[in-house]
Amino acid sequence: MTIEELFSTSDIVTCHTPLTPETHRIVSAEMLALMKPTAILINTSRGPVVHEAALIDALQHKKIAGAGLDVFEKEPVEPDNPLLTMDNVVVTPHSAGTTWNTWFRRAEFAYRNMKGVWEGQPPQAIAADYEG
Repeated sequence: MTIEELFSTSDIVTCHTPLTPETHRIVSAEMLALMKPTAILINTSRGPVVHEAALIDALQHKKIAGAGLDVFEKEPVEPDNPLLTMDNVVVTPHSAGTTWNTWFRRAEFAYRNMKGVWEGQPPQAIAADYEG
């Protein structure tokens, strides 16, 4: 199935992708225009995966039914961002991936990473977001 078919036939589109040059604003005005007026977009990946101005327009003009957002194109989100006051949008504070077990895994990973660096090993992971 192509991405265009996915957007035009789905009742719910949920984004779970890393932010790369290829995925930056992959949910564009064109993709949103393909969605059913009853469809919902959910983004729990990275904010810039969705072209936020296009999403705001689609929601304001009822081109899609709603959105669930755990991330925003600019974080921290601006207090005057229209998405925060729309009746057809549910937002969470960038916490969709947080579970009881992840806290322990994060602490263990951080400890192993710090210990390894202290011992002269390269870091296991280096955070780097795409700024496009």
